[in-house]
Amino acid sequence: MLERLDSGLYETGSFEIKAEPLYLPQGREVALFEAAYKNKLPIMLTGPTGSGKTRLVEHMAWKLGRPLYTVACHDDLSGNDLIGRYIIKGDIVEWIDGPLLMAVKNGGIVYLDEIVEARKDTTVVIHPLTDHRRYMLVEKLGKIFYAPDDFMLVMSYTPGYQSVLKELKQSPRQRFVSIALGWPGEDLETEIVQQETGVDADTAEKLVKAANKIRNLIHQGLEEGVSTRELVYAATLLNSGVPTRDALYSTMTEPLTHDSDLKRSIEEILKNYFEV
Repeated sequence: MLERLDSGLYETGSFEIKAEPLYLPQGREVALFEAAYKNKLPIMLTGPTGSGKTRLVEHMAWKLGRPLYTVACHDDLSGNDLIGRYIIKGDIVEWIDGPLLMAVKNGGIVYLDEIVEARKDTTVVIHPLTDHRRYMLVEKLGKIFYAPDDFMLVMSYTPGYQSVLKELKQSPRQRFVSIALGWPGEDLETEIVQQETGVDADTAEKLVKAANKIRNLIHQGLEEGVSTRELVYAATLLNSGVPTRDALYSTMTEPLTHDSDLKRSIEEILKNYFEV
């Protein structure tokens, strides 16, 4: 699935990001990303859901002035979806470039989000792009396409998400410069929530403190903690006048679990910070 979101960040009809996406660095990831781009090295981003992986890529595409081709990987995504395919238009057979070939031809950053969700044949396609060769063989066209200097491959995945069977193997991981993101520190996350939503500092701080308490439940059966993204959603709903209980339940409780005991534990945590 190729994403080109008309969310105000992207130029209409292109993959250029026109407005700076807000990204507050957790550490040295921006400098490391820039160094990898300069030296034509691929990057692997890891971290929990909602920890800022996609936002970092968007920010760096804007900062480097490169188009961004984002592919949301899924179980049915194949190598052909990335490369391209022939399609029939009336009496004509026409070749359509996939997002990876588009980026190799034109330069830019291609971002394969949650690569472990894709079929295994996709890794065969990207291997020559992750070392000194930097080319892609398109057998159906009988051509080899060499990536320009301003091409960059970025992939991400969430370690331990859903199943250990979907962990990325060691051999492909060693082909990448790895950047591990976690949930931001409390002060930084509070600032992110404030800047993203305009919510007051006290509410932002309470949301972050509650989220950190909920994240401790991961050791008690919760599969994932509250993401920074969900905190932004919660603050946005609160700012829109949505009742506190509804705003928090729909962003910080219901998306995390269907287990009634865990839900009650989360609600008890929220009651310590909000009148719900």
